[in-house]
Amino acid sequence: MLSVRLVQLIEANWEEISRRLIRTIQRHPDMRNFASRPEAEIREWCYEILHNLGHLLAATKEAEVQRRFRFWGRMRFEENIPLHEAVLRLHLLKDKIIAFIHEQGFATNVMQLYAEEELEQRVNRFFDACVYQIVRGYEDALRVASRLAS
Repeated sequence: MLSVRLVQLIEANWEEISRRLIRTIQRHPDMRNFASRPEAEIREWCYEILHNLGHLLAATKEAEVQRRFRFWGRMRFEENIPLHEAVLRLHLLKDKIIAFIHEQGFATNVMQLYAEEELEQRVNRFFDACVYQIVRGYEDALRVASRLAS
């Protein structure tokens, strides 16, 4: 399918998309904690998602993906990163992916336009599931910390 070619294009250009995300995070007024993190850390996080996007899109409901994003939610809690920043970072990455797709000028006919729309829907569903798992992981860590503090 045509959307597979788009996914491969995203995977091949993960560095450019991550550069765009890093610039946005550094300038975003609600991303103070992530903006102070090393660029390499954000780049590595982008690599894990973007370089494996095809697999992740196909495995949205798999336990592996759920575990990965819940783990990241717990890590953000333990690093004292506010939950809104963890969620916003996912939204910003999704926006960068979709903008990148549209910039490619891939859609020159109806089938290619359909492929872009199909991929955009898959990306949206994937990131919705990621947000849910990040929040679950963050809340799990918060509950554990609350019990330990009691």
